[in-house]
Amino acid sequence: MVHLAGDNISDGRWTAAKKSQILQSRIQSTQLLCRSLAQLDTPPRVLVSASAVGFYGDRGAEVLTEDSAAGSGFLAEVCQAWEENTEPARQAGIRCVLLRIGVVLSPQGGALSKMLPPFRLGLGGRIGSGQQFISWITLNDLVAAIDHCLENTSLSGPVNAVAPGAVTNLEFTRALGKALGRPTLFPLPSLIAKLIFGEMAEATLLASTRAQPSKLAATGFRFSSPDIHTAFTGLR
Repeated sequence: MVHLAGDNISDGRWTAAKKSQILQSRIQSTQLLCRSLAQLDTPPRVLVSASAVGFYGDRGAEVLTEDSAAGSGFLAEVCQAWEENTEPARQAGIRCVLLRIGVVLSPQGGALSKMLPPFRLGLGGRIGSGQQFISWITLNDLVAAIDHCLENTSLSGPVNAVAPGAVTNLEFTRALGKALGRPTLFPLPSLIAKLIFGEMAEATLLASTRAQPSKLAATGFRFSSPDIHTAFTGLR
């Protein structure tokens, strides 16, 4: 069983109603699923349930593994509650993998698809200081990581689904500009980002999370895009 459901955190400003929807969409779906699985006469052997690197909060340049403590802030609280609600499945003997997913890169959707139009026009640039770390993974590698977790019986608990090459926002920006053959001379100051996006900017665009895929590496998983330059191959 693979459970990836949850309201889109980047769709609109974080009003009180939006934050409640982000939290409840994850808690309620996970509660319902895990309690139902626990009651089955023949439950699945494994549950891969989505979480996110938001679990760690804003941690600067600290290298974060699956053993690192939870951070603070709204997203960290959401991820902790999200993961805790898989407990009925675990107690029923189901092997539970909690996939802490980074920023998923695909030109067909998500964050990268929103970045491409301005970057292709030469209007891209760093956000804030540009020193905040981005933990990312390509869509193809995420799908492969899910399959790896389903098949590898030694994996359980939290698993960081991120590429080994976490980069700063500035490095990300320059790599994307280079891949597209465009300059990246238009920064988005922190103050403007906060004015436009509110709390979401502080928790996502400006927060720094430098996660490493320790468990995936230890179980022999191979990334097709281990660094940001290979992730952007073919965009032009």
